[in-house]
Amino acid sequence: MTTKLIEASVLNPSLDAGDRDEDVMDHHRKTIIAALRRAGLGLADDRFELRPLDGGVSSDVWEVTVGDQRYCIKSALAQLKTTAEWSAPIGRSKAEWNWLRWVGTRFPDFVPRCHFFDPAGPALVMEYLPPDRYPNWKRELFAGRISNGFSKMLGARLAEIHAASACDENIAKAFSNNADFGALRIEPYFRYTAMREPGVAARLNALADEQALARIALVHGDVSPKNILCGPAGPVFIDAECANYGDPAFDLAFCLHHLFIKALVIPGAKPALLDAATSLSRAYFAKVDWEDAAAIANRAAALVPALMLARVSGKSPVEYVDRDLGQTVRGAALALLAAPLADIHPIGQFLAGYSHEPG
Repeated sequence: MTTKLIEASVLNPSLDAGDRDEDVMDHHRKTIIAALRRAGLGLADDRFELRPLDGGVSSDVWEVTVGDQRYCIKSALAQLKTTAEWSAPIGRSKAEWNWLRWVGTRFPDFVPRCHFFDPAGPALVMEYLPPDRYPNWKRELFAGRISNGFSKMLGARLAEIHAASACDENIAKAFSNNADFGALRIEPYFRYTAMREPGVAARLNALADEQALARIALVHGDVSPKNILCGPAGPVFIDAECANYGDPAFDLAFCLHHLFIKALVIPGAKPALLDAATSLSRAYFAKVDWEDAAAIANRAAALVPALMLARVSGKSPVEYVDRDLGQTVRGAALALLAAPLADIHPIGQFLAGYSHEPG
C-alpha cells in the first residue's frame, strides 16, 4: 500500500500555483504518522492511504487507511479558511477531544469512538464513519429527505447532553476555555456582525456579553446540520471544537437558525423544514429539567435572528446563499431583531408567512 499524494491546492485553496508542491502534503503526512504511532494503531513503514475529507473552514480532516483499518484524523487550523481574517487558538482541539470523550462515556451512540489525542499535532484520531451508513444531515436536508422523527431524536439527544452536564462545577472547570469560544463564536458571529450592521449593534453586543458570561451546561458550540450524521442508531454529533461550558440555548439556537435559513432559501422546502424545527425544539424542551424551559426558549429566540444575520453579514457566511437570497435572510433577521419574540415557536410562524420584497 502506498501513500496517496494530494495536490497542495486541495489542502489549502489559497495557495498559489508556485506553492503546489509536496511541502504542505509532507507536513500533514508527518503529523498523521506521528499521531498514528503515538496511538499505537499498527502503522508500519509509514505506509498508509490518505484522503481529504470535508473539514469546513476550521480544520483539515482526513480518512486514513492502515491495513484493513480506517480512521478519521482531524487537525485544527490556526487561520480559518474564510475571506475575512479569522484566527483561533489551535488548543481548541483539546476541548473537542474532551467533549467527545465526555459525551461518548455517557452516551456512546451520540459520537464517534475516540482512539487517541496527539497534543503535538494537535490531532484527533477517531473512528471513521462511512457516509453510506452515516449520511450527513445537511446533504439529506438538501436532498429533500426531511424527517421529523430524526429531528425529534436530535432535539432529545441535545437536551440529554445539556441535562447531564448542567450546574456541574467539575465540568465547568474542565471546559473553562472561554477564550476559544470567544474567538470562534462570540467575536465572528456577534462582535464582527455588529460592526457591519450598526443599526442592531447594541443588540448584538448585548447578546455577546450575555454569552461570554453564561455558565450553565456543556455546549457543543456548532450544532449545524453539517456536523450531524444520520447514524443507524440516530443522530451522531461531530466537530465539537467550539465546546465550552456556557449557555445551552446557544446550541439549540445554532441548530434552529440553520433550519430557518434553509426554509427561506430552498424552494418548496419551507413547510417541511419549519415542521422539523418545531419537532426538534419540542423534543428538546420536553427533556429540560435543569432550569425553566421558558427561560431557555426566551434566550434561544433572542439568539436565532442574531445568528441568522451573522450568516450573511458575519465572518462565516453560508455558502449556499447568494446575494439576493442573502437579502431575504437579512430582512427576516432584522425584522425579528427589531421586534423580539419571547419563544422559539412564533419564529417559525413568522417565517412561514415571510416574503422579502426587493429594495
